Amino acid sequence: MSITSVRSLWVSLAGRARKAAGLALLSGALAACNVALPGGGSGGAGVSGSGATEVALLVPYGSSRGTDAGVARSLENAARLAAADLGAGAVNLTVYPTQGTPGGAAGAASQAVAAGAQVILGPLYADNAAAAGVAAAGSNVPVLSFSNNTSIAGGNVWVLGNTFENTAERLLTYAARQGRNRVLVTHNDQTAGQIAQAAIVRAAQGSGAQVTGSVAYDLSQQGIVSAVPTIAAQARATNSNAVFLTGNTSGDLPVMAQLLTEAGIGGEEFRFLGLTRWDIPAEAVQLPGLQGGYFALPDPAPGQQFAARYAAANGDNPHPLAGLAYDGMAAIGAIARNGGTVGRSTLTNRAGFAGTNGVFRLRADGTIQRALAVAQIVNRQIQVVSPAPNSLAGS
Repeated sequence: MSITSVRSLWVSLAGRARKAAGLALLSGALAACNVALPGGGSGGAGVSGSGATEVALLVPYGSSRGTDAGVARSLENAARLAAADLGAGAVNLTVYPTQGTPGGAAGAASQAVAAGAQVILGPLYADNAAAAGVAAAGSNVPVLSFSNNTSIAGGNVWVLGNTFENTAERLLTYAARQGRNRVLVTHNDQTAGQIAQAAIVRAAQGSGAQVTGSVAYDLSQQGIVSAVPTIAAQARATNSNAVFLTGNTSGDLPVMAQLLTEAGIGGEEFRFLGLTRWDIPAEAVQLPGLQGGYFALPDPAPGQQFAARYAAANGDNPHPLAGLAYDGMAAIGAIARNGGTVGRSTLTNRAGFAGTNGVFRLRADGTIQRALAVAQIVNRQIQVVSPAPNSLAGS
Protein backbone atom coordinates (compact mmCIF):
# COMPACT_ATOMS: atom_id res chain seq x y z
CA MET A 1 0.00 0.00 0.00
CA SER A 2 1.42 3.41 -0.96
CA ILE A 3 1.87 6.27 1.49
CA THR A 4 -0.85 8.15 -0.43
CA SER A 5 -3.30 5.28 0.04
CA VAL A 6 -2.44 5.00 3.73
CA ARG A 7 -2.94 8.73 4.16
CA SER A 8 -6.38 8.51 2.51
CA LEU A 9 -7.35 5.68 4.82
CA TRP A 10 -6.02 7.68 7.79
CA VAL A 11 -8.28 10.62 6.88
CA SER A 12 -11.27 8.31 6.39
CA LEU A 13 -10.77 6.52 9.70
CA ALA A 14 -10.27 9.81 11.52
CA GLY A 15 -13.59 11.10 10.24
CA ARG A 16 -15.43 7.92 11.16
CA ALA A 17 -13.87 7.89 14.65
CA ARG A 18 -15.00 11.47 15.27
CA LYS A 19 -18.46 10.62 13.98
CA ALA A 20 -18.58 7.75 16.47
CA ALA A 21 -18.75 10.30 19.33
CA GLY A 22 -15.19 11.53 19.43
CA LEU A 23 -14.00 8.92 21.92
CA ALA A 24 -10.39 8.81 20.76
CA LEU A 25 -10.06 12.58 20.68
CA LEU A 26 -11.64 13.01 24.09
CA SER A 27 -9.52 10.26 25.59
CA GLY A 28 -6.43 12.00 24.24
CA ALA A 29 -7.53 15.26 25.80
CA LEU A 30 -8.07 13.57 29.12
CA ALA A 31 -4.66 11.95 28.98
CA ALA A 32 -2.87 15.11 27.95
CA CYS A 33 -3.90 17.17 30.98
CA ASN A 34 -0.95 16.61 33.28
CA VAL A 35 -1.83 18.20 36.60
CA ALA A 36 -0.14 17.09 39.79
CA LEU A 37 -2.25 16.83 42.94
CA PRO A 38 -0.55 16.88 46.33
CA GLY A 39 -1.73 14.52 49.02
CA GLY A 40 -0.02 11.20 48.46
CA GLY A 41 -2.02 8.12 49.36
CA SER A 42 -4.16 9.61 52.14
CA GLY A 43 -7.43 11.51 52.08
CA GLY A 44 -11.01 10.80 51.13
CA ALA A 45 -11.67 8.91 54.36
CA GLY A 46 -15.39 9.48 53.96
CA VAL A 47 -18.17 11.34 55.75
CA SER A 48 -20.62 9.24 57.71
CA GLY A 49 -24.30 10.04 57.90
CA SER A 50 -27.75 8.56 58.31
CA GLY A 51 -30.21 7.96 55.54
CA ALA A 52 -29.48 8.22 51.83
CA THR A 53 -25.89 8.88 50.72
CA GLU A 54 -25.56 12.42 49.36
CA VAL A 55 -23.82 12.34 45.96
CA ALA A 56 -22.70 15.44 44.07
CA LEU A 57 -22.38 14.94 40.30
CA LEU A 58 -19.94 17.42 38.70
CA VAL A 59 -20.36 17.62 34.92
CA PRO A 60 -19.35 20.24 32.31
CA TYR A 61 -22.67 22.03 31.79
CA GLY A 62 -22.00 25.63 30.78
CA SER A 63 -18.71 24.74 29.06
CA SER A 64 -17.47 26.70 26.05
CA ARG A 65 -16.55 23.39 24.35
CA GLY A 66 -19.25 22.52 21.86
CA THR A 67 -19.38 18.82 22.72
CA ASP A 68 -19.38 19.13 26.50
CA ALA A 69 -23.13 19.70 26.92
CA GLY A 70 -23.90 16.38 25.25
CA VAL A 71 -21.28 14.55 27.29
CA ALA A 72 -22.60 16.14 30.50
CA ARG A 73 -26.17 15.14 29.68
CA SER A 74 -25.13 11.55 28.95
CA LEU A 75 -23.15 11.33 32.20
CA GLU A 76 -26.11 12.69 34.16
CA ASN A 77 -28.54 10.28 32.50
CA ALA A 78 -26.28 7.33 33.29
CA ALA A 79 -25.91 8.42 36.92
CA ARG A 80 -29.68 8.76 37.28
CA LEU A 81 -30.19 5.34 35.71
CA ALA A 82 -27.83 3.84 38.30
CA ALA A 83 -29.56 5.73 41.12
CA ALA A 84 -32.92 4.33 39.98
CA ASP A 85 -31.47 0.84 39.92
CA LEU A 86 -30.36 1.26 43.53
CA GLY A 87 -33.92 1.96 44.61
CA ALA A 88 -35.53 4.77 46.56
CA GLY A 89 -33.69 6.00 49.61
CA ALA A 90 -30.23 4.67 48.69
CA VAL A 91 -28.71 7.86 47.27
CA ASN A 92 -29.64 11.49 46.71
CA LEU A 93 -28.10 12.90 43.53
CA THR A 94 -27.45 16.62 43.06
CA VAL A 95 -25.97 17.96 39.81
CA TYR A 96 -23.41 20.79 39.81
CA PRO A 97 -22.20 22.43 36.56
CA THR A 98 -18.45 22.98 36.24
CA GLN A 99 -18.29 24.98 32.97
CA GLY A 100 -15.53 22.54 32.04
CA THR A 101 -12.90 24.67 33.79
CA PRO A 102 -10.71 24.13 36.88
CA GLY A 103 -12.19 27.21 38.52
CA GLY A 104 -15.72 26.05 37.85
CA ALA A 105 -14.93 22.57 39.16
CA ALA A 106 -13.34 23.93 42.33
CA GLY A 107 -16.33 26.17 42.95
CA ALA A 108 -18.77 23.33 42.35
CA ALA A 109 -16.85 21.04 44.71
CA SER A 110 -16.79 23.67 47.44
CA GLN A 111 -20.51 24.28 47.01
CA ALA A 112 -21.24 20.55 47.13
CA VAL A 113 -19.21 20.02 50.31
CA ALA A 114 -20.92 22.98 51.97
CA ALA A 115 -24.31 21.49 51.04
CA GLY A 116 -23.46 18.20 52.75
CA ALA A 117 -22.20 16.00 49.90
CA GLN A 118 -20.62 12.77 51.13
CA VAL A 119 -19.01 11.86 47.80
CA ILE A 120 -18.24 13.76 44.60
CA LEU A 121 -18.74 11.95 41.29
CA GLY A 122 -16.80 13.66 38.47
CA PRO A 123 -15.66 16.02 37.11
CA LEU A 124 -14.59 15.12 33.57
CA TYR A 125 -11.22 16.67 32.72
CA ALA A 126 -8.00 16.00 34.61
CA ASP A 127 -7.28 19.61 35.54
CA ASN A 128 -10.91 19.99 36.66
CA ALA A 129 -10.64 16.86 38.80
CA ALA A 130 -7.40 18.06 40.39
CA ALA A 131 -9.02 21.39 41.26
CA ALA A 132 -12.08 19.67 42.72
CA GLY A 133 -9.82 17.42 44.77
CA VAL A 134 -7.98 20.38 46.25
CA ALA A 135 -11.26 22.15 47.03
CA ALA A 136 -12.58 19.08 48.86
CA ALA A 137 -9.28 18.02 50.43
CA GLY A 138 -10.07 19.18 53.95
CA SER A 139 -13.51 17.59 54.09
CA ASN A 140 -12.79 13.83 53.87
CA VAL A 141 -15.10 13.75 50.84
CA PRO A 142 -13.74 11.39 48.15
CA VAL A 143 -13.70 12.51 44.51
CA LEU A 144 -14.40 9.82 41.90
CA SER A 145 -13.37 11.61 38.72
CA PHE A 146 -14.12 10.65 35.13
CA SER A 147 -10.49 11.26 34.12
CA ASN A 148 -8.07 8.56 32.98
CA ASN A 149 -4.97 10.56 33.91
CA THR A 150 -3.11 8.87 36.75
CA SER A 151 -1.02 11.98 37.43
CA ILE A 152 -3.98 13.44 39.35
CA ALA A 153 -4.73 10.24 41.27
CA GLY A 154 -4.01 10.11 44.98
CA GLY A 155 -5.06 11.87 48.13
CA ASN A 156 -8.85 12.15 47.94
CA VAL A 157 -9.03 11.70 44.14
CA TRP A 158 -9.61 8.50 42.17
CA VAL A 159 -9.80 8.08 38.39
CA LEU A 160 -12.60 5.97 36.90
CA GLY A 161 -11.45 6.13 33.28
CA ASN A 162 -9.51 3.19 31.90
CA THR A 163 -5.85 4.13 32.07
CA PHE A 164 -2.90 3.61 29.78
CA GLU A 165 -1.14 1.74 32.56
CA ASN A 166 -4.05 -0.67 33.08
CA THR A 167 -4.19 -1.47 29.36
CA ALA A 168 -0.42 -1.81 29.09
CA GLU A 169 -0.21 -4.12 32.12
CA ARG A 170 -2.84 -6.46 30.67
CA LEU A 171 -1.20 -6.59 27.24
CA LEU A 172 2.37 -6.95 28.48
CA THR A 173 1.45 -9.77 30.86
CA TYR A 174 -0.39 -11.66 28.13
CA ALA A 175 2.31 -11.02 25.53
CA ALA A 176 5.06 -12.20 27.87
CA ARG A 177 3.18 -15.46 28.43
CA GLN A 178 3.16 -15.93 24.64
CA GLY A 179 6.92 -15.42 24.52
CA ARG A 180 6.70 -11.79 23.41
CA ASN A 181 8.75 -10.53 26.33
CA ARG A 182 11.11 -7.98 24.74
CA VAL A 183 9.11 -4.90 23.82
CA LEU A 184 10.18 -1.75 22.00
CA VAL A 185 7.90 1.27 22.59
CA THR A 186 7.05 3.87 19.94
CA HIS A 187 5.29 7.11 20.86
CA ASN A 188 4.77 10.63 19.57
CA ASP A 189 6.72 13.46 21.15
CA GLN A 190 3.62 15.28 22.45
CA THR A 191 2.54 15.27 26.10
CA ALA A 192 0.04 12.45 25.55
CA GLY A 193 2.72 10.33 23.89
CA GLN A 194 5.14 10.90 26.72
CA ILE A 195 2.47 9.94 29.27
CA ALA A 196 1.75 6.78 27.29
CA GLN A 197 5.43 5.80 27.15
CA ALA A 198 5.88 6.32 30.89
CA ALA A 199 2.76 4.25 31.61
CA ILE A 200 4.08 1.33 29.58
CA VAL A 201 7.43 1.43 31.36
CA ARG A 202 5.68 1.37 34.76
CA ALA A 203 3.33 -1.41 33.67
CA ALA A 204 6.23 -3.60 32.54
CA GLN A 205 7.38 -4.04 36.13
CA GLY A 206 6.19 -7.45 37.28
CA SER A 207 4.56 -8.26 33.93
CA GLY A 208 7.23 -10.66 32.76
CA ALA A 209 8.08 -8.35 29.85
CA GLN A 210 11.10 -6.09 29.43
CA VAL A 211 11.02 -2.73 27.67
CA THR A 212 14.04 -2.77 25.37
CA GLY A 213 13.86 0.93 24.55
CA SER A 214 11.66 3.75 23.28
CA VAL A 215 11.61 5.75 20.07
CA ALA A 216 9.77 9.08 19.87
CA TYR A 217 8.58 10.69 16.64
CA ASP A 218 7.09 13.96 15.51
CA LEU A 219 3.30 13.74 15.27
CA SER A 220 3.07 14.26 11.52
CA GLN A 221 3.16 12.09 8.42
CA GLN A 222 6.71 13.17 7.64
CA GLY A 223 7.72 12.66 11.27
CA ILE A 224 6.51 9.06 11.12
CA VAL A 225 8.22 8.45 7.76
CA SER A 226 11.49 9.77 9.19
CA ALA A 227 11.24 7.68 12.38
CA VAL A 228 10.46 4.31 10.80
CA PRO A 229 14.08 3.42 9.83
CA THR A 230 15.22 4.24 13.38
CA ILE A 231 12.46 2.14 14.93
CA ALA A 232 13.24 -0.78 12.62
CA ALA A 233 16.95 -0.63 13.34
CA GLN A 234 16.42 -0.43 17.10
CA ALA A 235 13.93 -3.30 17.12
CA ARG A 236 16.50 -5.53 15.46
CA ALA A 237 19.50 -4.28 17.46
CA THR A 238 17.73 -4.91 20.79
CA ASN A 239 16.44 -8.37 19.80
CA SER A 240 12.90 -7.18 20.45
CA ASN A 241 10.04 -9.51 19.60
CA ALA A 242 7.17 -7.06 20.08
CA VAL A 243 6.56 -3.37 19.34
CA PHE A 244 4.13 -1.29 21.40
CA LEU A 245 2.21 1.18 19.20
CA THR A 246 0.70 4.03 21.21
CA GLY A 247 -1.11 5.87 18.41
CA ASN A 248 -4.86 5.68 17.75
CA THR A 249 -6.93 4.97 14.67
CA SER A 250 -7.93 8.61 14.23
CA GLY A 251 -4.30 9.75 14.31
CA ASP A 252 -0.92 8.20 13.73
CA LEU A 253 -1.62 4.47 14.04
CA PRO A 254 -2.60 3.63 10.42
CA VAL A 255 0.52 5.17 8.87
CA MET A 256 2.90 3.92 11.57
CA ALA A 257 1.62 0.32 11.41
CA GLN A 258 1.73 0.20 7.62
CA LEU A 259 5.18 1.71 7.19
CA LEU A 260 6.71 -0.46 9.91
CA THR A 261 5.20 -3.54 8.25
CA GLU A 262 6.70 -2.51 4.91
CA ALA A 263 10.05 -2.09 6.68
CA GLY A 264 9.89 -5.69 7.91
CA ILE A 265 8.74 -4.87 11.44
CA GLY A 266 5.51 -6.53 12.54
CA GLY A 267 3.82 -9.84 11.84
CA GLU A 268 5.23 -12.95 13.49
CA GLU A 269 8.74 -11.65 14.11
CA PHE A 270 7.74 -8.43 15.84
CA ARG A 271 4.22 -8.67 17.28
CA PHE A 272 2.41 -5.33 17.46
CA LEU A 273 0.73 -4.37 20.75
CA GLY A 274 -1.83 -1.56 20.78
CA LEU A 275 -2.40 0.88 23.64
CA THR A 276 -5.67 2.14 22.15
CA ARG A 277 -8.82 0.46 20.85
CA TRP A 278 -8.25 -0.94 17.36
CA ASP A 279 -11.95 -1.72 16.84
CA ILE A 280 -13.09 1.95 16.81
CA PRO A 281 -14.17 2.59 14.12
CA ALA A 282 -14.97 -0.95 12.97
CA GLU A 283 -13.15 -0.37 9.66
CA ALA A 284 -9.82 -0.17 11.48
CA VAL A 285 -9.56 -3.96 11.57
CA GLN A 286 -9.10 -3.83 7.79
CA LEU A 287 -5.71 -2.13 8.13
CA PRO A 288 -3.05 -4.47 6.72
CA GLY A 289 -0.44 -3.33 9.23
CA LEU A 290 -2.54 -4.35 12.24
CA GLN A 291 -3.07 -7.97 11.18
CA GLY A 292 -1.84 -10.33 13.90
CA GLY A 293 -1.52 -7.57 16.50
CA TYR A 294 -2.92 -7.58 20.04
CA PHE A 295 -5.03 -4.91 21.71
CA ALA A 296 -7.20 -4.78 24.83
CA LEU A 297 -10.91 -4.19 25.16
CA PRO A 298 -13.54 -4.62 27.86
CA ASP A 299 -15.96 -7.52 28.07
CA PRO A 300 -18.59 -6.48 25.50
CA ALA A 301 -21.61 -8.13 27.17
CA PRO A 302 -22.07 -5.73 30.14
CA GLY A 303 -21.50 -2.72 27.87
CA GLN A 304 -24.14 -3.89 25.42
CA GLN A 305 -26.62 -4.43 28.25
CA PHE A 306 -25.96 -0.96 29.64
CA ALA A 307 -26.33 0.68 26.22
CA ALA A 308 -29.66 -1.07 25.62
CA ARG A 309 -31.03 -0.05 29.02
CA TYR A 310 -29.78 3.53 28.60
CA ALA A 311 -31.40 3.79 25.17
CA ALA A 312 -34.68 2.42 26.48
CA ALA A 313 -34.71 4.95 29.31
CA ASN A 314 -33.50 8.01 27.36
CA GLY A 315 -34.38 7.44 23.73
CA ASP A 316 -30.81 7.76 22.44
CA ASN A 317 -27.45 6.05 22.73
CA PRO A 318 -25.07 6.78 25.60
CA HIS A 319 -21.83 8.66 25.04
CA PRO A 320 -18.86 6.23 25.24
CA LEU A 321 -17.90 7.79 28.60
CA ALA A 322 -21.39 7.58 30.13
CA GLY A 323 -20.65 4.19 31.66
CA LEU A 324 -18.14 5.84 34.00
CA ALA A 325 -20.96 7.71 35.74
CA TYR A 326 -22.98 4.51 36.07
CA ASP A 327 -19.95 2.67 37.45
CA GLY A 328 -19.26 5.35 40.04
CA MET A 329 -22.87 5.34 41.21
CA ALA A 330 -22.92 1.54 41.29
CA ALA A 331 -19.86 1.47 43.56
CA ILE A 332 -21.33 4.14 45.82
CA GLY A 333 -24.62 2.26 45.99
CA ALA A 334 -22.98 -1.09 46.72
CA ILE A 335 -21.26 0.48 49.73
CA ALA A 336 -24.33 2.38 50.89
CA ARG A 337 -26.60 -0.67 50.70
CA ASN A 338 -24.22 -2.53 53.00
CA GLY A 339 -24.48 0.27 55.54
CA GLY A 340 -20.95 1.51 54.94
CA THR A 341 -19.50 4.99 54.63
CA VAL A 342 -18.26 5.80 51.13
CA GLY A 343 -14.58 6.49 51.70
CA ARG A 344 -11.07 5.20 51.25
CA SER A 345 -11.44 1.89 53.10
CA THR A 346 -14.70 0.88 51.40
CA LEU A 347 -13.86 2.22 47.93
CA THR A 348 -10.64 0.20 47.84
CA ASN A 349 -12.35 -3.08 48.68
CA ARG A 350 -10.15 -5.76 47.11
CA ALA A 351 -13.11 -7.59 45.56
CA GLY A 352 -14.03 -4.48 43.57
CA PHE A 353 -17.33 -3.72 41.88
CA ALA A 354 -19.38 -4.78 38.85
CA GLY A 355 -19.43 -2.11 36.14
CA THR A 356 -20.74 -1.41 32.67
CA ASN A 357 -17.54 -2.77 31.11
CA GLY A 358 -16.94 -5.61 33.54
CA VAL A 359 -15.46 -5.73 37.01
CA PHE A 360 -13.19 -3.00 38.34
CA ARG A 361 -11.57 -1.96 41.58
CA LEU A 362 -10.09 1.22 42.96
CA ARG A 363 -6.59 1.18 44.35
CA ALA A 364 -5.19 2.98 47.37
CA ASP A 365 -3.05 5.20 45.13
CA GLY A 366 -6.13 6.58 43.38
CA THR A 367 -5.77 4.54 40.20
CA ILE A 368 -8.16 1.94 38.82
CA GLN A 369 -7.83 -1.64 37.67
CA ARG A 370 -10.37 -2.76 35.08
CA ALA A 371 -10.81 -6.29 33.80
CA LEU A 372 -9.91 -6.36 30.11
CA ALA A 373 -9.89 -8.95 27.37
CA VAL A 374 -7.04 -9.33 24.88
CA ALA A 375 -8.02 -9.50 21.23
CA GLN A 376 -6.04 -10.27 18.09
CA ILE A 377 -6.85 -9.15 14.56
CA VAL A 378 -6.81 -12.23 12.32
CA ASN A 379 -7.92 -12.09 8.69
CA ARG A 380 -9.45 -8.68 9.31
CA GLN A 381 -11.61 -9.97 12.14
CA ILE A 382 -11.38 -9.62 15.91
CA GLN A 383 -10.65 -12.78 17.85
CA VAL A 384 -10.63 -12.69 21.66
CA VAL A 385 -7.57 -14.70 22.64
CA SER A 386 -7.81 -14.07 26.38
CA PRO A 387 -11.27 -13.27 27.84
CA ALA A 388 -11.73 -10.59 30.47
CA PRO A 389 -11.67 -12.12 33.96
CA ASN A 390 -14.94 -11.98 35.89
CA SER A 391 -13.13 -11.38 39.16
CA LEU A 392 -10.10 -9.35 40.23
CA ALA A 393 -9.89 -10.78 43.74
CA GLY A 394 -6.90 -12.98 42.92
CA SER A 395 -4.99 -10.39 40.88
